[in-house]
Amino acid sequence: MPAPEETVSSVSTPSKVIPITPVATSMYVAEAKVYPRAVSGRFANWRWIMVALTQAFFYGMPWLQWQGRQALLFDLDAGRFYVLGLVLYPQDFIYLAALLVIAALGLFFFTALAGRLWCGYACPQTVYTEMFMWLERHTEGDRQARMRLDRAPWGAEKLARKSAKHASWVALALVTGFSFVGYFTPIRALGSSLLQLGLSPWEWFWVLFYAGATYGNAGWLREQMCKYICPYARFQSALIDADSLIITYDEKRGEPRGSRARKVAALDLGQGDCVDCTLCVQVCPTGIDIRKGLQNECIGCAACIDVCDQVMDKLGAPRGLIRYATENGVKQQWTPRQMLARALRPRVLIYGSVLLALCIGFATSLWRRPDFQVDVLKDRNTLARQVENGAIENVYRLQLMNRTERPLTLHIEVDGLDGLYRVGPAEVVLPPAAIHAQVLQLRLPAEQAARLGSGSRPIHFRLEGQGGRGSRVDSSASFYLPR
Repeated sequence: MPAPEETVSSVSTPSKVIPITPVATSMYVAEAKVYPRAVSGRFANWRWIMVALTQAFFYGMPWLQWQGRQALLFDLDAGRFYVLGLVLYPQDFIYLAALLVIAALGLFFFTALAGRLWCGYACPQTVYTEMFMWLERHTEGDRQARMRLDRAPWGAEKLARKSAKHASWVALALVTGFSFVGYFTPIRALGSSLLQLGLSPWEWFWVLFYAGATYGNAGWLREQMCKYICPYARFQSALIDADSLIITYDEKRGEPRGSRARKVAALDLGQGDCVDCTLCVQVCPTGIDIRKGLQNECIGCAACIDVCDQVMDKLGAPRGLIRYATENGVKQQWTPRQMLARALRPRVLIYGSVLLALCIGFATSLWRRPDFQVDVLKDRNTLARQVENGAIENVYRLQLMNRTERPLTLHIEVDGLDGLYRVGPAEVVLPPAAIHAQVLQLRLPAEQAARLGSGSRPIHFRLEGQGGRGSRVDSSASFYLPR
């Protein structure tokens, strides 16, 4: 029987190549432009009060005169810094360091106590953004008008309004840049040079640079500075806790949300007090919804509190749906007194005590600061030399610094070695706010030098001024005796 025939069927099907289209993935998500709505109320008034106070200081302080010169001037060329009646030198850097420590600790204290108060009311970014938005509203209108203007095609009206806005922004930025440079160059002389277009290259650079930074930050970046560039939003979470006063939304009272007529009570509809009008979002300068809880982007400006209180007034509901409170206070429905008692907790009291102690120490140090400073430098070219009658002479250079704006007459005394005497004048006159170098020779009789032998011996300089506080300064040095 023949074997069954095996049939192998082989079908070759060509594979179909499906083209793959690459998809571009953006690593940057563009955010919608924020159009903050104008708001009025008690916290808005406080913000404008802070704008007025801070800018009155910034723009006005360079023009204030003190005893014939600018009251606040950082003269980098001369190496002198004038702060009212104080004259500071680069050697007084310790005061700047202490001031920075006080500022940092103050930031910790106020953040632990009440969140981002600095950001909401006094930060330069907030202040200048508020000023730029005021100019924007007066040239382009409020929120809805600005949105319509941006959507409209370019025409004569849009060009005119945009040009007016940017012209006012540039003008304010240039005044700001000029005022900034006025802290480093006497502003009256700076103004005269500007009228003649005679500013130095560096003065032109810093005026335009600071003006450009103001224009860019307050006009264009705005909330982006607070949300992405400023590091304060990132570490504030480490400084606050559940007992810090922050802007909060009372979820128990506000939910569930729903619109209703003014004369209809929320309980009758089974709703909360929030009517979901979104005005709290519209007035927020960073465009967040506070009803989602505390967020890094919240700068604590309280604009949402003002507008929510206005809505509650219209509805006949009590204020405080959005309010300054603590996280524990909202959950436990505490009274303001109870929240304040918990806000003054040990952490805050420690911050406050240390801050107060540093402020007192800083003020005391400035008050007791000597009228002059002396640095005794040994002449290194000649450690010692023998002069007439075998006496040993050492030469010193006294670097004297007058910290006042009046002439000082200093009397110089030296002690520490028996028989040591001075060659040269016993007094030196320091001009006002000047640095003066005085060469001083000290001699030790031969018999005294022979009795002491070779080596270095400690001596003390005592300089006394005529009157004034801190009119005595002591300094140590050494007298070298050769072999």
